[in-house]
Amino acid sequence: MEMNVPALQVKELKKSYALPGRFGRPAGKKQALAGVSFTLGPGLYGLLGPNGAGKSTLINIITGGLAQDSGSVLWCGKNARALDVKFRRALGFMPQQQGLYDSYTGRRFLAYLCALKEIPAKETAAQVERVAEWVNLSNELDKRLAAYSGGMKQRLLLASALLGEPKLLILDEPTAGLDPKERVRLRQLLAELAKDRIILVATHVVSDAETVAKEILLLKDGRLVAQAPVAALVEQYAPGKSLEDVYLHVFGEEGGA
Repeated sequence: MEMNVPALQVKELKKSYALPGRFGRPAGKKQALAGVSFTLGPGLYGLLGPNGAGKSTLINIITGGLAQDSGSVLWCGKNARALDVKFRRALGFMPQQQGLYDSYTGRRFLAYLCALKEIPAKETAAQVERVAEWVNLSNELDKRLAAYSGGMKQRLLLASALLGEPKLLILDEPTAGLDPKERVRLRQLLAELAKDRIILVATHVVSDAETVAKEILLLKDGRLVAQAPVAALVEQYAPGKSLEDVYLHVFGEEGGA
């Protein structure tokens, strides 16, 4: 597979955690992923599932923050771990939570991340301005992060994920803390960016994926229940209704759409 054609393949990923017991002894294991497999090409994908479904474990394995028990992650046909730096340069990751340096300005924070991503110093200023404009933070870059609202910090984290023009974007709850206007703006931005890259959005907010996603991945109890366009999922699980109804049908009322 050509390296200039982005493709992410997840093959039979399995991961279990030891459950704590009495006197420091393990009380068994919880299977977080039970052989998850899928392939993504350019486009925007929604990863939906309730708490405990395995979304965070899956994301952490793909992004290299956690080792799987078995299975593999391939980028353009090659093992992502073996690619190492090449894969990390192709990856933009926005975690659900991240500590920020309150004494930094937005500009300094993004410049710092440019250095971590090994973006040449001569390109840093332009990169910072570009991603700040994308997330509507251009006028806030010289404010200290201590003065940022929760929504502004969320947009800053998204901007940091966009540095280096990654071909794979993985976003964990990207709209948390955003007002309705900014959520709509973000959905429009992601739809535009997804034309030539892969974007995987893990979210509890069904509407964030319903209108712009190429396909939806439904994850339940560590297993991939379905991967299909919204229309196909609605036809299969909730004819004549919506993706939210699909969510409730698959995960139950306790899933919390």
